[in-house]
Amino acid sequence: MTEYRIPDITDIKEAGERIKGYIHNTPLLSSQTLNSITGADVVFKCENFQRAGAFKFRGACNAVFSLKESILKNGVATHSSGNHAAALSLAAKIKGIKAYVVMPENAPEIKKKAVAGYGAEITFCKPTLEARETTLQKVVKNTGATVIHPYNNFNVICGQGTAALEIQDVVTPDIVMAPVGGGGLISGTALAVKNMSAKTLVYGAEPSGADDAFKSFYGNVFVPSVNPDTIADGLLTSLGEINYTIIKRYVDEIFTASDDTIIKAMRLIWERMKIIVEPSSAVPLAVMLEHPEKFRKKKVTVIITGGNADLDNLPF
Repeated sequence: MTEYRIPDITDIKEAGERIKGYIHNTPLLSSQTLNSITGADVVFKCENFQRAGAFKFRGACNAVFSLKESILKNGVATHSSGNHAAALSLAAKIKGIKAYVVMPENAPEIKKKAVAGYGAEITFCKPTLEARETTLQKVVKNTGATVIHPYNNFNVICGQGTAALEIQDVVTPDIVMAPVGGGGLISGTALAVKNMSAKTLVYGAEPSGADDAFKSFYGNVFVPSVNPDTIADGLLTSLGEINYTIIKRYVDEIFTASDDTIIKAMRLIWERMKIIVEPSSAVPLAVMLEHPEKFRKKKVTVIITGGNADLDNLPF
């Protein structure tokens, strides 16, 4: 694997300063009912209230705002099933530049509409990683745009880590847990948490039908995602190389949960907290439901990653 420079806490704090005028400092919410169900003291960092509806805006904003003006003139490009696409499109709109987005044709309609609404030029492709990457190569060749990878990107990871900075400003939990897809959020979270509170454990949460990070973490070898199958559409991507390196060094454990439990957890959050979350956001709570012994009587902070649920196709 390629050697990468790993961000440090200074990089993440600089990202926080760079984007603070553009992002929301999202709330920390709790539910006594969910505490009773899990046996833990759970606080949810609600990135579903972030601009563009997901934590992804932090990383996209930091990545775009870190580029030199001479590079920005040709715009930015990426491939994404939705949330990163919308986040990058909004960041580009704020900066006054063009965004070119490759999306799988089966992406949720709500995410397609969001990307188009922010003014991006969308190119649809078959729902495979190979199709995404080859289509993006063609777009970049035709436009000269700079690729902002959804997660395997230094500045994206730094931006995602700013959510954990906001957590640490308010509480010092025993455990911080976030979903794992490409690994941008869990990477930035782990870097921030471990540099600010060495005793706090960092857990990753992954669908059992898309468990490449789980296999990579415990097998000590990078395992790409092949034919993932999960209701959590935001976690279908394969783990990034720089993300894998960071996860191996800073994340304490990774757990999986079934789609049935993810749907149950999603419904609990809707019903008990009265907030809209997408399936990917419910994976950490699903892990708590399937592995209660790991969390009982602990102070747990869960990052709710996004609220861009397809209201015409709810799983419950």
